Amino acid sequence: MATHPSRGGVGTRRRGISTVGWVLRGAAAGAAGTSVLNAVTYLDMVVRGRGASSTPEQTVERLADKAHVAIPGDQETRSNRVQGLGPLTGLAAGIGMGVLTGLVRATGFRSRPLVGTGLITAGVLVAANGPMTVLGITDPRTWSTTDWVSDVVPHLAYAAVVKATMDTWE
Repeated sequence: MATHPSRGGVGTRRRGISTVGWVLRGAAAGAAGTSVLNAVTYLDMVVRGRGASSTPEQTVERLADKAHVAIPGDQETRSNRVQGLGPLTGLAAGIGMGVLTGLVRATGFRSRPLVGTGLITAGVLVAANGPMTVLGITDPRTWSTTDWVSDVVPHLAYAAVVKATMDTWE
C-alpha cells in the first residue's frame, strides 16, 4: 500500500530526496518563478506603458563602489556591463530564494499553499528590495499604492510558481 507524506507540518520529509536533491529542485523552482516574475513585470510595462526600473543597475553601481571593485570598460562598454549585471542580480536573488526554499523543504517543513506562497513572497520581497533599501536606492515607506502593487504582484506570481513547483515533488 502506498503512503503519502502528510502536508502542513514539520518532520514530514519524503524519503529518497536528499538535501542536495531539494536544493537542485529549489534552484529549478526559483528559475521558473523568476521567469514568471519577469513575464508579469514586462506585461505590466506593456499595459501601463512604463519604463524599466533603473534600481537594479543602481544597485550594481552602489555595490561595486562599496566593494571597491571597478567595472571595466570605456563609458559605453561599462554602461552595457552594468545593464547586464542588473538583471543578473535579479536572477541570482530568484534562484537563491528557490535554493533557500529547497533547504527549508529538506528539513521536512511543509506548508499549505497559501501559507507557503505568503512566506515565499515575503522572503523574495526582502531579498529583492532589502539590499536596495539598505544601500539607500529606494525607500518602500515612500512608495505609492501603485508602486507597491507593481512590486508585490510579480513577486506573488514568483512565489506561487515556486510553491507549486516544489509541491509537485511530494
